[in-house]
Amino acid sequence: MSEIVITPARNVAGSIRLPGDKSISHRYAMLAALAEGTTRLQNFSTGADCASTLQCLRAVGVSAAQENGSLLINGCDGKFTAPSAALDCGNSGSTMRMLSGILASQPFACELLGDESLSRRPMRRIIEPLLQMGANIDSRDGQAPLRITGRKLRGIEFRPKAASAQVKTCVLFAGLSAAGETVVEEKLRTRDHGELALCAFGAQIERQRNRVSIRGGQRLKAIEATIPGDISSAAFFLCAAALFPRSNLIIDSVLLNPTRAVLLDVLIALGVQINVLQVDEQHGELVGTIKIQGGQLGGLKISGGQAAALIDEIPVLAAVAPYTRDGIEVRDARELRVKESDRLSTVTRNLRAMGAEVTEFDDGLRVPGGQSLHGAEIDSEHDHRIAMAFTVAALRAEGDTLIRGADAARVSFPGFYQTLDTVVER
Repeated sequence: MSEIVITPARNVAGSIRLPGDKSISHRYAMLAALAEGTTRLQNFSTGADCASTLQCLRAVGVSAAQENGSLLINGCDGKFTAPSAALDCGNSGSTMRMLSGILASQPFACELLGDESLSRRPMRRIIEPLLQMGANIDSRDGQAPLRITGRKLRGIEFRPKAASAQVKTCVLFAGLSAAGETVVEEKLRTRDHGELALCAFGAQIERQRNRVSIRGGQRLKAIEATIPGDISSAAFFLCAAALFPRSNLIIDSVLLNPTRAVLLDVLIALGVQINVLQVDEQHGELVGTIKIQGGQLGGLKISGGQAAALIDEIPVLAAVAPYTRDGIEVRDARELRVKESDRLSTVTRNLRAMGAEVTEFDDGLRVPGGQSLHGAEIDSEHDHRIAMAFTVAALRAEGDTLIRGADAARVSFPGFYQTLDTVVER
């Protein structure tokens, strides 16, 4: 399905349950591989990125297999085996960045590589702290492939230059096997799934505001867990429902972690009616059922810490911005230029193809409201979030829209188009 035609919709209504959160799935799989015992995970992410993580873990001697609808991972109690070939991370920056923190202390050499897109993305942000910890890493001018030769590590105090939960998690995972204490202090708070996952598997960490620390030498224990629905995937359905005043959508068992649920606050500020029907806590993560009803959409500006918290959701918010009354402006989001595509340029180009007025900045964009879009040919640039974002925009456009590279959605949500069809009324 390299191309798909999206026809306009009349409404969005119904009830859905989403695949497991991608960020949590990556971290649980890696820590389960390090733990003692067998971890059982239900609703593990179906995305290709998390499949890349499992493939890499199997290559270093970890047993991971499906059984009766659950993923069973037999932990190696901290000791991987040398792989017989390079570890292929596919399109997954999460796999390459976070797994590097674990491999940096393993007693063997290995190489991590990825596809063309991943090979262009910045890896110096993890290389530098790992080198400070005593790691031996070679790269292609700060990009993949990475060659890591395991060494004994030492704890450091690290202050990331860019807000990145992947970098924080990489350093904390390395700190698990480092001598002494490892500290990460962020300027802007990022998603805390790494910290919560470490606690779930029995690690002792300390957290004070934007500062988190871990002592080396700790052993992890296997767990049983159900991974909540991916809120970044939910974003596309939330925004689709926001486009229609008579919409009525329920999303069951979705992640409501405060560092990820900023999107709900933003949509409420825009004018969407969102009610949380039930909330539970599972291994430190908040999980709930939400009900979404469309409303009159106003406008807003996203910047600073809010931009960092919404970095994955900005493309779909920008894609629906023309349908708001006052538009949406995004600043402090330069990180979007080094994702699977240059998302600022790709969003701008595709919105203009649909007839929208857009101003692009070095660190963001401005999309005025009160605009009408028409169907067009959209190039996803093989970026899953672009493909899904413009599928949502096409639901309110005049005429059909052709999404090229629609199959990119499989990176995070292989069943996206099928799930969308169950709640779209045409």
